[in-house]
Amino acid sequence: AAARRSRAALRLCATVVLLDVALCKGFVEDLDDSFKDNRKDDIWLVDFYAPWCGHCKKLEPIWNEVGLEMKSIGSPVKVGKMDATSYSSIASEFGVRGYPTIKLLKGDLAYNYRGPRTKDDIIEFAHRVSGALIRPLPSQQMFEHVQKRHHVFFVYIGGESPLKEKYIDAASELIVYTYFFSASEEVVPEYVKLKEMPAVLVFKDDTYFVYDEYEDGDLSSWINRERFQSYLTMDGFLLYELGDTGKLVAIAVIDEKNTSVEHTRLKSIIQEVARDYRDHFHRDLQFGHMDGNDYINTLLMDDLTIPTVVVLNTSNQQYFLLDRQIKNAEDMVQFINNILDGTVEAQGGDSILQRLKRIVFDAKSTIVSIFKSSPLMGCFLFGLPLGVISIMCYGIYTADTDGGYIEERYEVSKSEIESQEQIEESKEQQGPSSGGSLVPTVQEPKDVLEKKKD
Repeated sequence: AAARRSRAALRLCATVVLLDVALCKGFVEDLDDSFKDNRKDDIWLVDFYAPWCGHCKKLEPIWNEVGLEMKSIGSPVKVGKMDATSYSSIASEFGVRGYPTIKLLKGDLAYNYRGPRTKDDIIEFAHRVSGALIRPLPSQQMFEHVQKRHHVFFVYIGGESPLKEKYIDAASELIVYTYFFSASEEVVPEYVKLKEMPAVLVFKDDTYFVYDEYEDGDLSSWINRERFQSYLTMDGFLLYELGDTGKLVAIAVIDEKNTSVEHTRLKSIIQEVARDYRDHFHRDLQFGHMDGNDYINTLLMDDLTIPTVVVLNTSNQQYFLLDRQIKNAEDMVQFINNILDGTVEAQGGDSILQRLKRIVFDAKSTIVSIFKSSPLMGCFLFGLPLGVISIMCYGIYTADTDGGYIEERYEVSKSEIESQEQIEESKEQQGPSSGGSLVPTVQEPKDVLEKKKD
């Protein structure tokens, strides 16, 4: 009886799971070629995938959860997916170049999603892009609500102006990354002090920074640089995104599972510098920490011993390593200042030599990873081509050797025959001039006689 109850419970659980999966899939529409003509009536969040793509298969359960969540909260955004290999012309029209590609389609506009492939991040992207480009903040209560909800957001304060037009242009380009609001001067908190109006501000890290056209340059470039918090947990994707900011990235490379004093101390020093010196460094530096040194070692083509601190210039692949012992935040600040004034030597870069080094390093890493994961497969992939090439080289070498021998033998025989002909001609000339006198016959070499006989 207990066994029967157990089997019944397992069947019930399996049924519930299957129902959940079916329910989630029911809120994600499979799109076909008719989507091209009907899509402009609604806002669509679409996953362009390929059936054979491993990353697409990994995204599928997450995408089903996104569809269920968007439906349950009453979002106007419809969630769909399209097999880009079956409808390649439509996918090409939307600029799909890889799989999976996530796009939000709103009217004639198409917005690419470039963030982490998690349910919450994708839903946040859909809410941000599907709404108004510039969202008004009519009251202080609304401002406080937005400040609690978002870690980073931008606000335009003032009336109509050329600066507002630039702000709208920047928002249309960068809405995929962050939120844009507008407000009157009365709405912003009392601690915000503005020297002139209109103004563009970024609120983050419990403070704010004001855009200065003279010091910060182009507004879009400034927004792109300031859309990150001052201190972040780094990974490969985030470092790639930071490459567009032009900022240096100071990273404490640690092992988060290691609770020793040295690991926690370096992380605390970076956090302290990011917090206490943000007014001084926010235009030039981004701070954070990274768990483990595998990615950094690949990026630097080096083997760093952790814990350590490395400063990256992601725009040109240069990096700076510690040239001193970091005991406190002041030592770290001095090290950064020396980097900024050029007294610390940069390593790496994107020169031709470094690019060649990168090619060799990537090839070596690929080969090593193949042999580590599957030695037999590695022997087959690299042993078979090497064997074929060796056989071809041996054949070419032996063919050249035989040909050279035959050619040489032919040349020797020809020269000997010409020599014999000259001897015969001289004998004929000497015969009549001597008046019948006897001339001793020159004995021909034995090998020449044999050749003539042949």
